[in-house]
Amino acid sequence: MKPNVLLVDDDAAVREMLKELLGECGCYVHEAEDKSELDGMMASKAPDLVLLDLVLPDANGVDLIPRIKRQWSDSEVVVLTGHATFESAVETTKRGAYTFLNKPVDFETLRVTVDRALEHRRLNETSHLLRQALASLNGETAPIFKSAAMKGVVKTIQRVASSDIPVLLVGESGTGKEVMADLVHQLSARYQGPCIKVNCAALPRELIESELFGAIKGAYTGALTNREGLFSQAHQGTLVLDELPEMPIETQSKLLRVLQDKEYRPVGARRSYRSDCRIIAATNRKVEDAISEGALREDLYYRISTMTVELPALRDRREDIMPLAKTFLKRFAAQAGRPTQQFSPEAARVIQEFDWPGNVRQLQNEIHRAVLLCDHQEVQAEDLSISAKQSNAELESDQGDPSRTLMEKIERNTIAQMLKETNGNKVEAAKRLGIGRQTLYNKIKSLEIKAP
Repeated sequence: MKPNVLLVDDDAAVREMLKELLGECGCYVHEAEDKSELDGMMASKAPDLVLLDLVLPDANGVDLIPRIKRQWSDSEVVVLTGHATFESAVETTKRGAYTFLNKPVDFETLRVTVDRALEHRRLNETSHLLRQALASLNGETAPIFKSAAMKGVVKTIQRVASSDIPVLLVGESGTGKEVMADLVHQLSARYQGPCIKVNCAALPRELIESELFGAIKGAYTGALTNREGLFSQAHQGTLVLDELPEMPIETQSKLLRVLQDKEYRPVGARRSYRSDCRIIAATNRKVEDAISEGALREDLYYRISTMTVELPALRDRREDIMPLAKTFLKRFAAQAGRPTQQFSPEAARVIQEFDWPGNVRQLQNEIHRAVLLCDHQEVQAEDLSISAKQSNAELESDQGDPSRTLMEKIERNTIAQMLKETNGNKVEAAKRLGIGRQTLYNKIKSLEIKAP
């Protein structure tokens, strides 16, 4: 979903230029030229980000920041100014602004600032849910996590977050590894720094080193300017390396040296730079298998797994299914402006009994879909794309295969049913299941599923 940005500036030429740049950043842009026009928009839906000119014809931008934050508490505010001073910068942040930008604004500075402000907003939203989870450990609020297993995970993260030791998060796709990485970052001393996330499987092999460590101009064909790497972007923050075993072995050896020496060298550079970021790694593969298959260096594993946190599958902590489902229902109904308030008893039973091979991510996607399709107070069983009866019937027909575990049979039948519902569209099936496309391909192969 594209982020919504409200641009408040009295200069039409500046608005036009920024609107074009923000469009290139993938944002929807709304405009206001002064305080009066801003006032008229205050009753509308909160934008994700407000770009606010410091000097307006009918107001001082600094004075508007507290009002904007009171009305739209989750919106981030970035102040635009052509007259920046240290005092004004301090005052804007005191009043609640995320940061400020000097005019004229260049594209790269704007892009980085917008990305970081939106990431900060997302982290704050996630942090709200995480604070609920933490409070629930002491019985202060209705919990998101009721299971002893997840309360144990959160307690472990509470204990280790304040240190700088690497953390390895292990669990099936969709179990919440990204959310737990956010929790580690938010509870650490680095919470005010950036939290940079990268999927190692998504990085091109020929560019992964320059993505991680940066590159100098001319280091390789196409390197027309200096490139800032992810280690540099994560300075004084956290770098999350998802799907670590998908990183090329030769790059893993260089990562190991960074962890040992606390230094990295951009591609083509003659000097090294100090690495000051915490590393969190994650994988949905069994570590022992990844090492034995040569996908993960054993010495890197020992270095990066000082603290290993294993997240249980949702089917193994059924006490969490309905609290999570109700949390998602409330959130998505509010976002979509729908009247949906609860689940019918039959819908709740189907949700509770389903095995969720895509885990929390699949549950979240399923509830989101149901909210969009449902136009009444209760989500009914027929509003759900999952069908416990179909899955159970197909499971019974597959019981005769002694080579598969019960969970493999459940997973196989669930995926087969989803492929049938999407007419063999693997991209759509992966999306509805809440798993990655490559993960789906791997499961189709390993479970010998015949796609329609």
